[in-house]
Parts: sequence; structure tokens; C-alpha cells
Amino acid sequence: MNDSFDAIVVGTGISGGWAAKELCEKGLKTLVLERGRMVEHIVDYPTAHMDSWDFKAGDKVTQEIRRKHHKQVRSTAYAVTESAAHFFVDDNEHPYNEDKQFEWVRGYHVGGKSLMWYRQVYRLSDFDFEANAKDGIAVDWPIRYKDIDSWYSYVENYIGVSGEKLGLPQLPDSEFLKAIDLNCVEDKFKNAIADKYSDRLVTAARVAHITEGTKPGLGRNTCQYRNRCRRGCPYGAYFSSNSSTLPAAEASGNMTMRPHSIVHEIIYDADKKKATGVRIIDAQTNEVIEYKAKIIFLCASTIASTSILLQSKSDRFPNGMGNDSGELGHNLMDHHLSLGARAELDGYEDKYYIGRKPGGIYIPRFRNIGGSSNHKDFIRGYGFQGSANRGPKKLTMDNSYGEKLKADIQVPGGWRINIQGFGEILPYHENKMYLDYDKKDKWGLPTVTFDAEIKENEKIMRKDIVEQASEMLDFAGFKNVIPFENKYSMGKGIHEMGTARMGRDPKTSVLNKYNQIHAVPNVYVTDGSSFTSSGNQNPSLTYMALTARAADHAVKELKKMNF
Repeated sequence: MNDSFDAIVVGTGISGGWAAKELCEKGLKTLVLERGRMVEHIVDYPTAHMDSWDFKAGDKVTQEIRRKHHKQVRSTAYAVTESAAHFFVDDNEHPYNEDKQFEWVRGYHVGGKSLMWYRQVYRLSDFDFEANAKDGIAVDWPIRYKDIDSWYSYVENYIGVSGEKLGLPQLPDSEFLKAIDLNCVEDKFKNAIADKYSDRLVTAARVAHITEGTKPGLGRNTCQYRNRCRRGCPYGAYFSSNSSTLPAAEASGNMTMRPHSIVHEIIYDADKKKATGVRIIDAQTNEVIEYKAKIIFLCASTIASTSILLQSKSDRFPNGMGNDSGELGHNLMDHHLSLGARAELDGYEDKYYIGRKPGGIYIPRFRNIGGSSNHKDFIRGYGFQGSANRGPKKLTMDNSYGEKLKADIQVPGGWRINIQGFGEILPYHENKMYLDYDKKDKWGLPTVTFDAEIKENEKIMRKDIVEQASEMLDFAGFKNVIPFENKYSMGKGIHEMGTARMGRDPKTSVLNKYNQIHAVPNVYVTDGSSFTSSGNQNPSLTYMALTARAADHAVKELKKMNF
């Protein structure tokens, strides 16, 4: 295998797939490195067509799963079940440490978490890009919405995003395919909120699902409403690296894919003042190999990318590559969740729905966007995600047997609705991850330790989330409204961000406005580690847009002979 390339991409998830596609299609011979196993689209989705009764435990969390994924099931038991556990890492083989509890959910395979994500895609706005500067918190984003608007459109037109236009300044519209229809109870809730409130609305969730036509990739077609997405979609109906961007990169003839490749160091040349390649450990043989490239895209996911930078030490960078500011590993963020309200609704017993649609409802941010929306006790905001459905009929002891039971279990029960808040976490310097060189993994690499938690601003916001969720369901005419707030620890949102933030000043940030390391401009970091603040919106769409933008910049700089 050749050891020299135009570009190296580390990681194959959402940002890595986009980096591979863009660099390859622009003519660069590109090595794509993945630390885990190969997963081929369709071929390697073993449970895609199985029903719950095909699993030994009915697609539940078994004791074996609890042993292998003992940290992940603390918060993601809904996902790490028999049907999808094979896409989640073994916590025993890939340990980490916790000064404070942190839920680090990982997928070490080609495609990464693009196979297991929940596909919610929302643009950030200038409410988000300007927030730090206006609030005097952390550092200012080096970009504004106008810098990324066209890249959002570029990405959306390629992946397919369903939704409806709203014209909201806090949630810019996307390039939409038709929205996924709300069911009758979701629609009732939407209309009731429109009647009761002037400051908020209910819309269809914006999800990366093809609802009409096709999109580029391996046979990507319209969504079949199976909602078995985290198993891998054989129709390519939702966006994943495996069905979309990596096939495009492969089709260019410029991609070399190497799985089982654990990148642990970026090689720096002090004379040239640039990176010259990467050093990997073969995960199967433990062989150490070096690969050279003119450009490196680090897209291994927030924690992994920052770990690689911290391990990339030299005389020039004794504390990790690009860490002149001392901010590498700090400002760790997530979205806080696991709270809201649920309720029931009488009526509509003659109504049902077809299939299992992959998107419910979304309530965009309505707090702290000016005027009466501003809350006196906390800054930033939150949105709500949720859905309505019909559960099974409630059975009683006196009729739960024989013919009566057989008849009852064929009749759906009443309607219920659940709405859950997703809130912003501020970029606190003291929220961090760091490396422990005394505790190493099976490949001799230092393990990650987490020290991060929510603070007073988030705790006050959580009270408002529960109150508003309960109030909305009550005002909308639902009954048995039950507010809930479950324990939250960082990482539970599976939206890790920060740790290698963008900024205007190399003294206070790691990356510039094009996602380049300030002091090593031929290294681009385009995953969640680059975020300067979190917003309250699901971040993956922004990772894609930033990656496409950075790749365009990198190729132009290469043509100018700047690398």
C-alpha cells in the first residue's frame, strides 16, 4: 500500500464521510482511516429486517449487553438493545475514566455514529453565533450565519432534509423535501399551541430522511417508515456516511479506505511548520505505520480528535498539537435533556397511523430571543422534541386470559404524547477531558478522563423546561399531565462539542474560522470539537456544513501552494 497521499481523513462518521467525499471529488488522492471494522452498506446490517420476536429477549437490553456496554446502558438503553448493540463499542475493551459521570457513546466502525444517530437536523443562527460575544462568555465564534448559510444549503440538497419553512430568525429554514405528516394528535397539539401562544409553535421534526425522489449514493430512495434506523437502513432513506458520502468518495477513484487503523499522533515538522502525516497502530496486528499527506482532516469525533491532538507532542507543542492557548480539552459541552412532560388524550379512538414514522414534532427555541421572551434567571435557550402515539390497551387481571385477552391485545389503547426539552450548556472552561498516561488501553494509549457537569444556568433552565412542557400540554387540553425530570449527566445527549474550539485569537482558541489549527494550517478539525458554543439545536448538520466549507478552503489553499 502506498504511504503517501494528497490528503488524510481521520474518521468515517458524519464529518469524516463529508471530508472524504469533498476531497476525493476535488481530485485529491485521499487516505481515509477508521479505527474500527469495515461496515458495508446493506451487507453489514444483520438485523435490518428482523422483528422484535426474532430476538431472544424481544429486542431488549440483555444481561450480556449490560456486561459489555455497562456505561452506555446507563443512559442509552433505548438504543443499545439486541438489534443495534453490535454498533456500540464494548466498554470493557475501550475503557475511560470519570472524575464526574460522563456518558461516552461510541461507534467504532466505518460510518461511525452516522449509522446510529437520530437524524434531527437544524441550522444554527446568529442567535447562536453571536451569543458568546453578547453574553461576554468564553470567546466569540469567528464566523456568522452568512459565512455558512450557502454551505448548509449545499449539504441539505445532497443529503435530503424533510421539514417545513417557518421563517424564524432563531431557526433558519433549510432546503426542504416535503415534511413528514403529523398524526392526528400531534396536529391537534400543533393547532392548540397556535391558538394559545403567540411566542411559540409546533412543527414537524426536521430529519435527514428522503420523503420524495432520490438522493446520491447507493440506491438512496424514499423512507419506508420502518423506524429501524439505528440498525442501518437498507434503502439508504436516511443519511449515513455508508449510503451517501463514502460511496461518492469511492466512485471518484481517489479514495483509499483503511479500517482497523488507530490514529494516535499527527506528525509535525518543525522546520516546515506543518504536519507531514499521521502515525497509526493497526488494531489487529499492533503494527505501527506512518502515512504522509499534504493535508490532514481530523474528524474522529469530539473526544477522539482532541485525544489525538493531545497525544501529538513535539518540542514545538509539548502540551499537544495546536495547544498554544491551553484550551485543548477544555470547554466540553453537550445538550442537557431527559426532562419534559407526558400526557394522555381522550377521543380519536377511530384514528390511527400508518407505519412507524421516524420524525415527530419540534418546538423551536422561544426563550431569550428578545423582548418578553427573555428570562430573568438564565441565558440561552432550549427546544422541544416529541411525538404522540397509541400504546397497547390497558389490561386488567380479570380479563387478561383466554379469548378476551386475544381480542383485547388486538385493540390499541388510548393516545399519549411526550415532549422532551433539549437545552444549551454553556462553554465552561473547567468542563474538560484529559488524558491519563497511568491508565492505558490494550494498545498502550492513554485513556480519557472526564471532568464535566452542568451548572446553575442549566439547572434553572431545566426548571423552566419542565414548567413550560407541563403548561403547554395542559393548555392544549390533554389530561393526566405528568412532568418528569430524570437524572442528567454530561454526554447523555450524545452531542459532545467543544475541546478544540474555533476562535479569532490563537491565544484563546485552537482553530481559526476555516477550522484550521492556528499554528498548523494544513490540519483541519471539523467535527464537534470545533464548536465554540453549543446552541440548543442538534449539531450534526453544522458539522457537515463546516466540513464541506473547510474542504473547499483546503483545496484552494493547496492549489495556491500554501501547504
